[in-house]
Amino acid sequence: MIVTFNPDIKQLNKLIDTVTSQVQHLLIVDNDSHADIDIATTFTERAGIELISLSENFGIAKAQNIGIERAKTIGTDYVLLLDQDSLPAPNMVSELLKVAKTLEEKGVHVAGIGPSYTDVRQGEAAAFVYLDGCRLKRRENLSLDGFVEADFLIASGCLTPIESFDAIGLLNDDMFIDYVDIEWGLRARQQGYYCFGAFNAKMEHSLGDQWTEFHDRHIPVHSPLRHYYHFRNAVWLCRRPWLSFSWKVALFWRLVRQYLFFTFFVQEGKSHARMMSLGIWHGFINRMGRK
Repeated sequence: MIVTFNPDIKQLNKLIDTVTSQVQHLLIVDNDSHADIDIATTFTERAGIELISLSENFGIAKAQNIGIERAKTIGTDYVLLLDQDSLPAPNMVSELLKVAKTLEEKGVHVAGIGPSYTDVRQGEAAAFVYLDGCRLKRRENLSLDGFVEADFLIASGCLTPIESFDAIGLLNDDMFIDYVDIEWGLRARQQGYYCFGAFNAKMEHSLGDQWTEFHDRHIPVHSPLRHYYHFRNAVWLCRRPWLSFSWKVALFWRLVRQYLFFTFFVQEGKSHARMMSLGIWHGFINRMGRK
């Protein structure tokens, strides 16, 4: 399933060409893209593609939930979530399935299997992470099986057994965008379902509108509006009674670092600070949904 919102048609075509041969049924859920982006005419004539056009931009979480509910009616065993700016390797799905079936045969409750993804602007593959004490750490590829447990995964590229959604629940569409996959992954973990990263499954994925360098690190920079959702949803998540104290501490310090960085070390720092502050406030008062 691909969720779209004002996509680059050329890039979307490339994604569809790559993923069509890897899945049995391709579903596109469009979040009310601009009228000049005619997704219906472009893709509905292609065999094996189903388009659901939403009447407005409901956010990525609700669009994914609509797609998941549709997948249940089709009778599929697994759901693969994809963003419009991702590009899987030709064998990504088969590698994800291999790991999923290995774990299921061992009796593991699988929440999701995610690929090793790279933003070409950064160069190195993103890490699979876990919480150690109150700090997030990287999982190294030390397993002979080629996969590791992770506390959560990004949604794009994540392969989930359809039955897991019945046990864990759907994505939280009140969050609209940002932290949706983190909240779902941590909620799954609380219920005994686990996420895993597959090093042999590869994907290209774009993070952020632009990148900036800071102390030899490449850091993705989103718009001030995205930072509003980021901070609001993180604060809201920290207030969930089921979230462990260690996770709350880890997220708190992560937000402090991000607030200082995006206020003082990127362009339009005042705009970022204003929207981050508003997000913090709305997270405390439970003002969720689309801004």
